[in-house]
Amino acid sequence: MNYHLEAQATFTDTVVAIHMPRLSDSMQDGVIVRWLVDDGSAVTRGQEIVEIETDKATMPFESPAEGRLQIVAGAGDTASVGAIIGYVDAGVGRSDAVRVRISPLARRIATENGVDVGAVTGTGPLGRILKADVLRAASVVAEPLELRSSADVGFVRAEASGSARDVSGATAGSEQQQRGTFEKRRLEPMTRSQQVVAQRMAASRAAIPDFAVRIDVDMMAAHELQARLSSLLTPAPTLNDLIVGAAARTLVRHPRVNGSYADGAFELHDHINVGVAVAVGNELLVPVIPDADKLPLAELAITARRLVDRARSGEITPPELSGATFTVSNLGMFGITEFEPIINPPQAAILGVGVSRHSGVEPGRSLTLTLVSDHRIVYGAHAARFLADLRTTLEEPLRLLVQL
Repeated sequence: MNYHLEAQATFTDTVVAIHMPRLSDSMQDGVIVRWLVDDGSAVTRGQEIVEIETDKATMPFESPAEGRLQIVAGAGDTASVGAIIGYVDAGVGRSDAVRVRISPLARRIATENGVDVGAVTGTGPLGRILKADVLRAASVVAEPLELRSSADVGFVRAEASGSARDVSGATAGSEQQQRGTFEKRRLEPMTRSQQVVAQRMAASRAAIPDFAVRIDVDMMAAHELQARLSSLLTPAPTLNDLIVGAAARTLVRHPRVNGSYADGAFELHDHINVGVAVAVGNELLVPVIPDADKLPLAELAITARRLVDRARSGEITPPELSGATFTVSNLGMFGITEFEPIINPPQAAILGVGVSRHSGVEPGRSLTLTLVSDHRIVYGAHAARFLADLRTTLEEPLRLLVQL
């Protein structure tokens, strides 16, 4: 899927309305991080004017026209996809255009109430249209905008950003005096990425009838191959690269595990795009390796390293986090023996990797693989055959050096 970095725009005479664009398949709204150009400044078409945080990454966006910028949604505002976040007065500098001077807040209220700003007389300096002018024209009670529903205005002001804040839990009045102390709790604002992860994981558990199957894998041969490749390739494939490569090639023979349940039908994908779960600070990101089954092991290792580095540096883009058909989540490096990861819809399955709990086995030399599947498309036999096939590939890893 291709994503355009230029904000969507609606043209009305000489005024271009900038709408919050949809930048990923899961995006419902975005946060204005900061405007790169001051309100009222001249901009050119294609100039980066604003940074927006989506559910996957923060990206700059370009002006859709040349003219003078009028900001509607300020820094910290959350705007739903399609909501107007600003305007470009494309008539500035044209002898046949009449410029309407209006404050960003007044422009926003006019848009919400269907007021033609061209018919409003401004009472501000140089005839600038103010909030009160628009409210009078619309015969709207001047209630504080901050108290209105987000569904009505299209975006809401974020309550907090950056650092955490203390909130008093004590009651007011004499009760406070009697208790003598305040109970305090620490609230940490969620980023857009954290909010989306929370929503999607809750929806997954509520809607998907999942089940888990496990299998132990002897990784001695895989470790030996990884050690040999380390002396030959830079970057050297990691053990996780071997697991991702093996899973991708195994999925070729098990299309339902790589599929999706959608509207009462089985959707079997033409591509095998493997997502690799990565912890980045307090964030959970899943960079996607496209067509992972077709990549030679060395190229897969290079691609995985590049994506993980970009995720950790904050440079990764929404397209690099979208389109996964299957996900691998590895917690073995933390000594976790087994766990049941949550399916990332609309994927049909996710693979959890942990170290074996069998005594007498050197840590990391044996793994426990847990496949969590959507029972609407993947049945028990499908999951069991996939894991058995995957174990064979990992225990005979020279298969990974042969193109399918």
